[in-house]
Amino acid sequence: MAFNKKYLLPGLLTTVPALLITASGIMKLVGGPEIQKAMAETGVADYVKLLGVMELVFTALFLYPRTMKLGLLLLTSYFAGAMATDLSHGRSIITPAVILALVWIAAFVRDRSAFLPPARPLA
Repeated sequence: MAFNKKYLLPGLLTTVPALLITASGIMKLVGGPEIQKAMAETGVADYVKLLGVMELVFTALFLYPRTMKLGLLLLTSYFAGAMATDLSHGRSIITPAVILALVWIAAFVRDRSAFLPPARPLA
């Protein structure tokens, strides 16, 4: 089987945030006491399972090439909401901001058209 270095960097940059978000989604679905406590502090304890499903679905959309831009939009919205919730409760936004930055970097490396207009040919 041939190894293609062209896909190594985008693959690694995509895998890291995808694993972090997937782990977070699974932990929310399992619903351990730490998760319940943290979610109760921010007032979203009733929505823990829904939030976990959202993380998993949005990550799957981000990983699939044909729906990567939709997944990027949804993950951006999700983590912007997480940062707003954390800010409104006096908590640090470092974790969601770092994960979101990793998602943006991965998206940029995979498909720059997610951020930039397509290049026009020179006359």
